[in-house]
Amino acid sequence: MRRWLIRTVHLWYIFWRRTPNLVTKSKPKPAFDVKVLTKANGTKTITSYRSNARIFGQGDTAEAIYYIQKGKVKLTVVSKQGKEAVVALLREGDFFGEGCLAGQPLRMATAVTFSPCSIMKMEKAEVVRLLHDEPAFSGMFVAHLLSRNIKIEEDLVDQLFNSSEKRLARVLLLLANFGKEGKQEEIIPKMSQETLAAVIGTTRARVSTFMNKFRKLGFIEYNGTLKIHSSLLNVILHD
Repeated sequence: MRRWLIRTVHLWYIFWRRTPNLVTKSKPKPAFDVKVLTKANGTKTITSYRSNARIFGQGDTAEAIYYIQKGKVKLTVVSKQGKEAVVALLREGDFFGEGCLAGQPLRMATAVTFSPCSIMKMEKAEVVRLLHDEPAFSGMFVAHLLSRNIKIEEDLVDQLFNSSEKRLARVLLLLANFGKEGKQEEIIPKMSQETLAAVIGTTRARVSTFMNKFRKLGFIEYNGTLKIHSSLLNVILHD
């Protein structure tokens, strides 16, 4: 069973390397009309958050779903030994906190903004109603879940087979929206090297080394803000 699993992951890795998510072009999808969410019957709130603001914490009661109208959010988990890991980086158009729909009573992660955000909060019962009564919302919500699942699989393959240098390059390109529909964001929100290290599973010292290398090669620029150039793709595509 273990040999079959390793072989399956390896074949998926080969396919992923031949058709990397960052450089493939997919057919444009219709934009999600946020007006659908206005049909929630008085059980939604829209809140503006500053950067580095906590939205909910690990262990909090799970009773609502969130939709990012603007900005970026990170999800982190902390082990019993106090070790923190970043498990997801979310952007405009993403939902989070949807575990409560599957009966999750408590939050499994902490949600924190890493840029100024505008976030819509919807109560669980109202989201269930929208899923039944609004086909447009239901379709986009399912698409979100499938997209999140694909992203988790890609992250697993990346962690298993790529060096920490390539993992860092991939994270920076994803944060800058390279390979995604819509306008690319070359300048990304300020993120500490500790956070980047937690995302890719390495040390802050190695992140610092790679960032300096990327800057010397002209792949990135940073002086208060971080600007990503498409040439950073060379790090991922180079064998």
